[in-house]
Amino acid sequence: MSSTTPQERRLGIVARVGGWAAGHRRLVLLGWIVALVGALGVSSAVGTNYGNSFSLNGTDSQRAVDLLKRNFPAQSGDSDQIVLHARSGSVTAAAVQARVTPVLEQIARLPHVSGVVSPYSSAGAQAVSRDGKIAFATVNFDERANTLPKAAAERVISLAHTVRSPQLEVQLGGQAIEQTERTSLGTATAVGLIAAMIVLLITFGSLLAMGLPILTALLGLGTAIGLAGLASQVITTPDFATQLAAMIGLGVGIDYALFLITRFRQNFRSGMDLQTSISEAMDTAGRAVLFAGITVIIALLGQFALGVSFLYGLAVASALAVLMTMLAALTILPAVLSRFGERIARPSRRVRNSGESSEVRDARGPWARWAGVVQRHPWPGAIAGLAIMLTLAAPALALRMGNSDAGNNPPSSTTRHSYDLLAAGFGRGFNGPLQVVVSLPHVGDRTAVSDIAASLRSVGDVASVSPARLSPNGQTAVFLVYPSSAPQSLATSNLVDNLRKHSLPPVAQSTGTQILVGGQQATTTDFTNVLSSKLPLFIGIVVALSALLLLIVFRSLVIPLQAAFMNLLSIGASLGVVVAIFQWGWLGSFFNVKGGPIEAFIPVMLFAIVFGLSMDYEVFLVSRIHEEWTRRRNASEAVTRGLASTGRVITAAATIMICVFLSFALGDQRVLKLFGLSLASAVFLDAFVVRILLLPSVLELLGRRTWALPAWLGRRLPHLAIDRADTLPATPAAAATQAPAEPVEQPA
Repeated sequence: MSSTTPQERRLGIVARVGGWAAGHRRLVLLGWIVALVGALGVSSAVGTNYGNSFSLNGTDSQRAVDLLKRNFPAQSGDSDQIVLHARSGSVTAAAVQARVTPVLEQIARLPHVSGVVSPYSSAGAQAVSRDGKIAFATVNFDERANTLPKAAAERVISLAHTVRSPQLEVQLGGQAIEQTERTSLGTATAVGLIAAMIVLLITFGSLLAMGLPILTALLGLGTAIGLAGLASQVITTPDFATQLAAMIGLGVGIDYALFLITRFRQNFRSGMDLQTSISEAMDTAGRAVLFAGITVIIALLGQFALGVSFLYGLAVASALAVLMTMLAALTILPAVLSRFGERIARPSRRVRNSGESSEVRDARGPWARWAGVVQRHPWPGAIAGLAIMLTLAAPALALRMGNSDAGNNPPSSTTRHSYDLLAAGFGRGFNGPLQVVVSLPHVGDRTAVSDIAASLRSVGDVASVSPARLSPNGQTAVFLVYPSSAPQSLATSNLVDNLRKHSLPPVAQSTGTQILVGGQQATTTDFTNVLSSKLPLFIGIVVALSALLLLIVFRSLVIPLQAAFMNLLSIGASLGVVVAIFQWGWLGSFFNVKGGPIEAFIPVMLFAIVFGLSMDYEVFLVSRIHEEWTRRRNASEAVTRGLASTGRVITAAATIMICVFLSFALGDQRVLKLFGLSLASAVFLDAFVVRILLLPSVLELLGRRTWALPAWLGRRLPHLAIDRADTLPATPAAAATQAPAEPVEQPA
């Protein structure tokens, strides 16, 4: 170990911040408590403005909504269904009508309800099944489902349920009704937190050491949630943004604290005094935490490049969670370690009796032995790792983005029962009607309306078309078009494209009308198309910025290219797992899911989060390898020592992440299952295949070429170290072999 001390070297900003925090620990802890209470208090006083509204400017579905808001407000909102099923007799029986009709009239007078189409009226004549067992009433709200107050839909549900009887089943379906069935993630968060505590206790073997990462994560996360609530006043923020931020912040916050505490314990057990151990940990692992956090934030905020306002609030809330938990780890930990560090770092009795230093134990430990196996067989390791990842990524080539319908909802939910009843009575397409909006050239132009209706009914995949409803000013007509296929079916998406591109343009030209295809399924199609078209730009921006940062930090051409390729491998493999389970239905009975399209925002969020988390593990492992390389100038030994010292903590951190993410897959909601399982599989593959097998094998094969950098490029790059490699003296043995074959720009 070098005889120099942190006081004899110029400390980095992270170490200086950590040193200040250690010297003012009461002030730091009090400051965080004040920040937590203040953020939550101000957010509660000012109020939040969460909502799922989003606009897709320039799309047919958005133009349809805008036209309806302007000319036909009563039809501009969401349309949901009250489904009636007569268990005995007919749903049109006089007794049933007498029971149902007054309730439908009451519902029509509720706030935010613009009208109800009864199956017993002339306008609802097609809403009774042929066998007379099933009928549905259409409830028109004055707002879209994503902006409608939850209480408005709950009042409709409550009134509709009053007509239930042993002979009459009543179920409700539609987007607005589905909003009321969203479950809180509190239970999932608690399960993930308990699992993280168990992993930390096993890793550290100390209740005090286990509690520190939890403390820092919760303080930072609570403050971030308060700030996200304030941000919702100025930026569109979905109502589940804080839940998503909690899942991400909890995982990264615990991970960052875990890396810092592990490095502190290694320093202290190697013979450093308490203050030096804290300073060295902050100046090495602390820098890595700072850089890793910045890359996650870049990946999350990169969603602004997509130009979809729905994602802005998600990005800001998640980035705030990462930022605040990172700052908490960099300030609270040194403050607490300065008081309880000796107790936290004290070795177990077995370790004390062995008399071995932490460096010796790492060199003889299982991760050092594993590194030896990989280095003796680098080609098989690289080929095996690549084969595993490519095999799992192959199904991603068949990815179909869309929106799963209510047929995937929990079997006990009213929307699932409604879906099944409508499908049985009328066909699956009645669960997702398209809304065809027509701007007429003349007020009340009946000829144009008739021609358009005939054209719609002649389309092969259309099961039924409702009579046109004219706006009060007679300038706008609205048809409900029921497809023959289920809402999530590819055939329904094809029908939307066919109507827009082939079937409707000729009749629009002949009648002089403007015809727009809207509704939930058309909006889903447009949303998917917008994200798909901009996804390459988003990926390019995030990858380019991250690669540039890695190039500057590690001063290597190989590391940025390797990191980008392997991170994309992790994302591709996790998408492949998702496609196989949620789209193709493999292991569907085990996970209690049915095959369907993958929600369009999932690949975007998955890329942003997984790319950032993958970069975390990349930075923590490669920075330690780089540190050993700079110290010893032996590429193989650097890989061995780097993996030996970080393998345990990386796998422990990944296990915590996996537990947190899997806890969100335990519920019945398909989207939560999809999100949790995709993130858990991505972290597992990245940590246990890429970082432990593929990356060490590739670095062993490349050897000294890993750290090659043309001298002309090195002179033009700024110096930004995250692992104190620039201050670590080379060992005598390393100095004797310090002559790379190619021109390499060495650290200053």
